[in-house]
Amino acid sequence: MLAEIITIGDEILIGQIVDTNSAYISKELNKVGVKVYQITSIQDDRDHILQAFNEAKKHADLVIVTGGLGPTRDDITKQTFCDFFNDVLVENSEVIENIKELFQKYQLQKPLPANFQQAMVPSKAIVLKNLHGTAPGMWMDEDNTVFVSLPGVPYEMKSLLQTEVLPRVLKRFNRPFIFHKTLLTYGLGESAIADRIEKWENALPKDIKLAYLPSLGRVRLRLSSTGWDKEILEGKVAKQMETLHKMLDDIAVGYEDETSIVGKISVLLKNKNQSLSLAESCTGGAIVSQITSEAGVSSFLKGSIIPYETALKSKILGVPQFLIDKFSVVSVEVAESMAENANKLFGSDYAIATTGIAGPTKGDSDAEVGTVCIAVASPKGVESGMFNFGNDRYRVIDKATNKALEMLLKEISKN
Repeated sequence: MLAEIITIGDEILIGQIVDTNSAYISKELNKVGVKVYQITSIQDDRDHILQAFNEAKKHADLVIVTGGLGPTRDDITKQTFCDFFNDVLVENSEVIENIKELFQKYQLQKPLPANFQQAMVPSKAIVLKNLHGTAPGMWMDEDNTVFVSLPGVPYEMKSLLQTEVLPRVLKRFNRPFIFHKTLLTYGLGESAIADRIEKWENALPKDIKLAYLPSLGRVRLRLSSTGWDKEILEGKVAKQMETLHKMLDDIAVGYEDETSIVGKISVLLKNKNQSLSLAESCTGGAIVSQITSEAGVSSFLKGSIIPYETALKSKILGVPQFLIDKFSVVSVEVAESMAENANKLFGSDYAIATTGIAGPTKGDSDAEVGTVCIAVASPKGVESGMFNFGNDRYRVIDKATNKALEMLLKEISKN
């Protein structure tokens, strides 16, 4: 079974907003055995929309459209649906009541006439109730292809997809199972991993596919397969993944959707009843932001400081001025002092420290742009390293963040 996702909106094409809806829809469809054939972003233009609909109908069983359902004149999706299905707009009483309920519950004013325009829907459509907004979803059939129209507002779209669309997809279509299992690795590049597992990869069964998903400082390895017997399917993939995990045990941190590097760090620190602090200069809080994005970290995270200015490294953290003068502010010696003093300042067992030049220009150091020094202080000492992560500011920060977490995990695992 194949699906296509069509996002409508000039704001996507000019880069004013990022299309996160397609990624979410793709992931949820894949969970229920629906493969996404294509994702298309188009402008708010009738002819362009109709062309996209006709193309999608040729190869997709399910077409999910997001956007263009607002009450203003630039939102033309509903009328274009009518043109495509040779239909007319009619007022839907259930949508009228939903609009009144939403305004009564969440707004301090009465609905405007424009708001009630949302109740005008194609007569052939099955209306999908939107619990979080005035624009209803719509489900329509055309020559054995189902077209679904959803609002572009992400939280409205997600709610409608879960409560209305996916249950109908499960009833309507006969689907195989699609199963993925993804191993998370840190510290080794894609080509080095491929070289290590080459024999195993060449011997994989034909119905199991391996995908390398590299990013900054980490590589995800996804095994995928499709079949009609869920238990057999999951067993075959799990067996191969177990072998892969053992081969990469030194760099593997767990499985996507089950854990993360922060999750693994959390478990280790909680089990040992130990704590963590951070002193981030060039990463500017990116590491602690990633840590605090997960629940439960308050049980081990003491705090973080961002001594971005060179003078603050001495004034607040107590880094000796002679270290800065002798080795420069971007040096492993200064990073180590920052980490050790962060432990003292916060009373923690482990501390991460970063100092470097993210770019695009140099700061108070002669080091090259992209140079980052990272140190991890533990109860048994300090481990540190100097790295060059390139000349793109955002890549430097992301790579430094991933490398710092990788180093921390190794130190906690050792101790």
